[in-house]
Amino acid sequence: MPHPARVLSVNVGKAVPTDHTSAPTGTTGIDKYAVSSLSVRAPGPKVGGLGSGVVGDHVGDQRFHGGDNKAVYLFAREELDWWETELDRPLRSGIFGENLTTTGLAVDDLVVGSLIAVGGPEAPGVVLRVAGPRIPCRTFAGHLGERQWIKRFSHRGLTGAYCAVAAPGAIRADDALTVHDVPAHGLTVPQMFRALTGDLELVERVLASGVLAGEEFAQLAESFERRTGRAPA
Repeated sequence: MPHPARVLSVNVGKAVPTDHTSAPTGTTGIDKYAVSSLSVRAPGPKVGGLGSGVVGDHVGDQRFHGGDNKAVYLFAREELDWWETELDRPLRSGIFGENLTTTGLAVDDLVVGSLIAVGGPEAPGVVLRVAGPRIPCRTFAGHLGERQWIKRFSHRGLTGAYCAVAAPGAIRADDALTVHDVPAHGLTVPQMFRALTGDLELVERVLASGVLAGEEFAQLAESFERRTGRAPA
């Protein structure tokens, strides 16, 4: 029988210097370690907001990380285990920069826009909304120190999921996770990743689905029109 979906570990990253960023801070919080609990809230806009949706979690480059749609990052322990075998090295929870290491939850099957109740229906608390994939960057590659890491991670295509905070509160290890209110458009996090990394057919689906708004929608629509010479349907 499958294990119930739950939080295995809650993780926070402190500011440390890095040579693998172009951010003015010269720091990163990607290397996260387990703590007893997290406090989450909507951090506001990417630029000028609070950064991470997790209180005390460092975001070194707010040009690309943090903000309401990248508030909390989920990654499956099962996928970390796959990479342990692939890389032939131990990978503790938090090493991929995830705030929540999950177990029993098919993170990379999640439909964008779905809600995740943390704590279960008998103890409602935090609610997260699935917002999209993680796009691997040079900081991630430098942190892991694996050859051609961005290419390998992208080829695998199971990136974990960034979430927005729909209802704030505290999250602890062993909290139950319940997915509900799954949108009918059916676009999964890996499909969104493929759209954002060049799949034009999926770009059209994403733009038609309504999952993006504002600047994110405008940027993707402009990219599609520039590459195809036509406006998306």
